[in-house]
Amino acid sequence: MPPFIETLIAAVRRAGNPVLVGLDPRADSLPKGLLTAPNDPAAVARAFQNFCCGVIDAVATRVAAVKPQAAFFEQYGPPGMTALHEVIQYARQKELLVILDGKRNDIGTTAAAYAEAYLGRESVWGADALTVSPYLGDDSLEPFVTRAKESGSGIFVLVKTSNPGGGAFQDYAGAEGPLYRRVAACVERLARETESMHRYGAVGAVVGATYPEQLAELRSAMPQAWLLIPGFGAQGGSAEDVAAGFDSEGLGAIVNNSRGLIFAHAREPYRSRFGASRWQDAVAAATADMIDQLAAHTPAGQLRPH
Repeated sequence: MPPFIETLIAAVRRAGNPVLVGLDPRADSLPKGLLTAPNDPAAVARAFQNFCCGVIDAVATRVAAVKPQAAFFEQYGPPGMTALHEVIQYARQKELLVILDGKRNDIGTTAAAYAEAYLGRESVWGADALTVSPYLGDDSLEPFVTRAKESGSGIFVLVKTSNPGGGAFQDYAGAEGPLYRRVAACVERLARETESMHRYGAVGAVVGATYPEQLAELRSAMPQAWLLIPGFGAQGGSAEDVAAGFDSEGLGAIVNNSRGLIFAHAREPYRSRFGASRWQDAVAAATADMIDQLAAHTPAGQLRPH
């Protein structure tokens, strides 16, 4: 199996854009009629599965990858986890890459168990990549790196997150600068050690769109780490904010948008154009608009056919 990063680059080039669609289903935000029994965990899980598969249908020909957020499924217990598995399998059937947002980690054999469970299409969860927390230290990342190399998968390590409170720890400065720079140095080392023919490695970094100056700083500090950029759209990040995350060819980053795409039917201008009954059309239109914004204001415009 080819390395994950080569598969990702090929998928991004084929799609002609770096949009990553976040699958974050919320019971109170689903289009009217999809959920009939909100107090029944099994019914909610089925609604989440149907909704996410509908989102996948709306974007499958437009983007390279989707990012299911495991927590929204986990909160409904076994039915929710079954729904998550079915969503992952459905995305794969539609030839989309799946980056599972689980932010997992632990030490030793426990980290190895997480890696075995999630990474690689032959694993029980079948994800192409997984988000991973670095807080337990660089040795806790090694089982994920080993598994990624074995299975042709990838990991994205949290470096500078998009939430307002992230700086309480991540920006804490010691003699060598802020903590996020120390994590970035570790990620860059691991990316170099797993380098593919396209320069980038199997180890990437999560860097939020809501901190554009740090994004530019970290792109420079991690030239061989592919960036997963959350925070676009509902969290306030714009196309201009993420521009520094790309290399000169328009590669090097994938930009996540969750609520702004999957619940587009509930906000203008899509609410007036489509309404809840045509929610999939709203998802498709919002995705197309995001693609246009990134093409107009970032180097990712070079990915479009000329």
